Amino acid sequence: MTFGKRLHDAIAARGPLCAGIDPHASLLGEWGLGDDVAGLERFAMTAVEGLAPHVSVIKPQSAFYERFGSRGVAVLERVIADSRAAGALVLLDVKRGDIGSTSQAYADAYLDPASPLAADAVTVSPYLGFGSLTPFVETAARFDAGLFVLALTSNKEGPEVQRATTDSGETVAERMFAHLAELNHDASPLGSYGAVVGATIGTASDLGAGTSLDFNGPILAPGFGEQGGTPADIKRIFGDLPVLPSSSRGLLRRGPDARALRDAALATNDELR
Repeated sequence: MTFGKRLHDAIAARGPLCAGIDPHASLLGEWGLGDDVAGLERFAMTAVEGLAPHVSVIKPQSAFYERFGSRGVAVLERVIADSRAAGALVLLDVKRGDIGSTSQAYADAYLDPASPLAADAVTVSPYLGFGSLTPFVETAARFDAGLFVLALTSNKEGPEVQRATTDSGETVAERMFAHLAELNHDASPLGSYGAVVGATIGTASDLGAGTSLDFNGPILAPGFGEQGGTPADIKRIFGDLPVLPSSSRGLLRRGPDARALRDAALATNDELR
């Protein structure tokens, strides 16, 4: 079953919320935990317990685990495995982008089921040229995994590149959506190649004439919740498109009680529906 099909079914069953498990040092402190591997493990596994059985997608940000070295990466491996065992899809937020054999090595690390870090999908950066993602695209197709390509992100620096005009007159972001539409053109019920589009980008009309977010693939919408994006923003910007509003700190601040995390996730999904 393709990632697009698995995601389509998961959203129907559990709602669209994507729950980030990002162990910021400040959040560890708020939970009364030390900024060390023991604190990381307690935080991450409590979040998995509270969230993974109830949301369609869990999104751990790899950097917050990598900063603890190999022991932190071992915790990330547990987050991936236990989240999938609880029925959630795992979108590993790594934002990798490279060329040639290095790009292939990243793809093998995150998408090949033989790897202990293998997830259902990963975030990738196309800004070495969309063709640099070919190893990711081919590996995702081989293992029925998915990609989320950075397109219109929620950070204030993004427009410098993403809204720049190409030689054909379209913006760089528009070019990314066109590439994704080609990859997803014959997929049903949903393509496996998605885009990252911030929930704080404004309204659909702010994207510019000719920009279409309908590329037959899923949209990951960071900036929801703590960063200001609301359910009304999701509806206004994306309409009925398949979108995953992503919240991390807004949910995780309900911890360290796993039941409070669960209740927050369920309530947020109800709002989004």
